[in-house]
Amino acid sequence: MLFPWWLAAQPDQPQKLEPVKTSITVVERISAETPANVSVIDSRDIRETPGVDLDDRLRDVPGFTLFRRTSSLVAHPTTQGVSLRGLGSSGASRTLVLWDGIPVNDPFGGWVYWSRFTPDELERIEVSRGASTSIFGDRAMAGVIAIVSRAAERRHLLAGYQGGNKNSHDAWLGASNLWSRWAISGSGRAFTTDGYFIVPERIRGSVDRRAGLRFATGAVRLDWLGGANRIFLKSDVLAEDRKNGTSLQTNSTGLGEVGMHYDREVGRNSFSLLGFHAREQFHSSFSAIPANRNSETITFRQTVPSEATGGAALWQHVASRWNLLGGADVYRTEGFNTDAFPTIRRVAGGTLLQHGVFAQSDVTLGWAKLFVGGRHSFAGQDRTFFSPSAGIIAGRHRWRGRASVYRSFRAPTLNELYRVFRVGNTIAQGNLALRPETVFGAEVGADFVGESTGVRVTFYRNSLHDLITNVTLSSSPAQIVRQRQNAAAALSRGAEMEARGRWKSWRGELGYVYVNSRYSTGELLPQVPRHQGSAQLSFEKGGTLASAGVRSYGAQFDDDLNRFRLHGFATVQLVARQRLAKGLSASVAFENLLDREYIVALTPTPSIGAPRLWRIGLRWEGKLP
Repeated sequence: MLFPWWLAAQPDQPQKLEPVKTSITVVERISAETPANVSVIDSRDIRETPGVDLDDRLRDVPGFTLFRRTSSLVAHPTTQGVSLRGLGSSGASRTLVLWDGIPVNDPFGGWVYWSRFTPDELERIEVSRGASTSIFGDRAMAGVIAIVSRAAERRHLLAGYQGGNKNSHDAWLGASNLWSRWAISGSGRAFTTDGYFIVPERIRGSVDRRAGLRFATGAVRLDWLGGANRIFLKSDVLAEDRKNGTSLQTNSTGLGEVGMHYDREVGRNSFSLLGFHAREQFHSSFSAIPANRNSETITFRQTVPSEATGGAALWQHVASRWNLLGGADVYRTEGFNTDAFPTIRRVAGGTLLQHGVFAQSDVTLGWAKLFVGGRHSFAGQDRTFFSPSAGIIAGRHRWRGRASVYRSFRAPTLNELYRVFRVGNTIAQGNLALRPETVFGAEVGADFVGESTGVRVTFYRNSLHDLITNVTLSSSPAQIVRQRQNAAAALSRGAEMEARGRWKSWRGELGYVYVNSRYSTGELLPQVPRHQGSAQLSFEKGGTLASAGVRSYGAQFDDDLNRFRLHGFATVQLVARQRLAKGLSASVAFENLLDREYIVALTPTPSIGAPRLWRIGLRWEGKLP
């Protein structure tokens, strides 16, 4: 029974909302104060939101989408770049994703492998939209997502399993321990599913297969907790294999990353050194399929080895009325794309070196706080760029107003410079002549936070220049050819809203974003819905949880010429969890509960999103003897 009778005897405990987050975590004990809206998804929210990987669990954050608005459960890895506030018109992320301060964007293309993370082993996720701080550099043109791992606990063990339809199986294990000044933690996860068909039933042919996925991932971290001095060493690996919906199209990835961080606190000063190295091997096959979808011919097989090495040095000074954060960083990536045709071989690739220096300060004057920052970057390809930022926060009692202006950029990735790929009958080419894209942005917002109710509203404007997007060169029923080019200037304007409320055992959340992103020639930016919203209502009492939510997306276009329109849609999610014994709970989760069919891509062959998916499982957490 979902709601046991004995829960009625337990008194309701009113819950207060957390205070407004005013900073984004850079690494460990160093955070950057920002005049932007920072959304925080804590460990409870992560567990209560349905989804196999983090990208599906982050879709309630206003403005968060992946390229082609499809789940990473079946999406090609190169389409898993993050878009925030409508700045994403291609698969590359305009958002920097940090995991314990270490970048996890793909070295070659900037996208993110969301299967690297074990959701139950995360403490929180912070999302800052916009480049209102100058700390993070070119990969943070649209914002930053900081993922923070769960802290080690003494003799802690976590294990879970979920099974569901489409022959899905998900198992994970996490453990940690503390000894004096040492801590060790580790996690592992394995997942497999037969997947689902990604083209509508009415046009399927004999070549179509389910888009299945299997992966295994693991991470280990060793900490030395020396009071004023702290060091951690961390490593994670991922091996995944994907079927891309036809007999001959597949892709696979193997990657590993190691990182080290040293932190020292002396009085009001913090010093930090960070270093990391990542290696990856990516394979993918592409094919040509006629309109009847009853035959398939391999066009080429692709192999992309890549690696990245980087580091940063930071200094932070915290005073009673002012703070200063400054430092320098460097990032070097190398990768080569090899395409094997039936009779020829094509190799393209190279190296990109980027580095920069930055500083940001804030000062409190009565009930107001002023911000100013700047960053000078060597963007690669013999180009330099200066990114200034400034802002203000003013608050009294439960109200807070904020405003900021900034300038930022994003250098083209090796993928955009060199790689050729094929989706359906659409071929996209690289372009060595690409220039960095730039944004000049401004935003203003207000926050209200009461004891049980909170509302945050932001209005923003981003002026984009030299935007890198896929430009159509030719189009016919048999083939569409596009090339990555610096398109016309574009303007993105919009508003976002978040509201939360807690009433005894009930919790409600609303999120909405409006985006109007257009080129100067009048066309809408591809892959950007004008409207996106979510609503969730949860009940939790004693050992019982029930949560239902709705996500809604407006129409968008799949191409730069606005010929391929993707209609809007809405889906319903449901999660229920029941504690069975101390540390042991059972859960059931549904995505797309009403089994709504919706289009996620037109290439020009339509591709569809996930059907109804459900999973049921057990989770145990406790102390080892």
